[in-house]
Amino acid sequence: MVITGIDKVKVGRLESIVEQIGEAVLATTETIERLSDRVDNLSVQVEEQGKQIQQQGYQILALCDAVQTLAEGQDNSLQRLTQLTQTLNRLMIVLETEDEE
Repeated sequence: MVITGIDKVKVGRLESIVEQIGEAVLATTETIERLSDRVDNLSVQVEEQGKQIQQQGYQILALCDAVQTLAEGQDNSLQRLTQLTQTLNRLMIVLETEDEE
């Protein structure tokens, strides 16, 4: 088979096109790999943030329990103070009554 000058030009153009396609494929592959690495990094960050949010949720629940316990303790203290006040009032009445006699 004899290759003419025109055929050589066509083959040269085809080789150039194939080479450009190959370079484009390589560049695209590298870009996809970099994007994949970034997505992996973002995924790790999101997972870490999720763990932090979960931990903060546990801390908030613990804080709520502590506040509830404190409120219950304060309520008990208030009831005792009320009882003490009533007892002192009764005592004052008794003392005043004795003073009048």
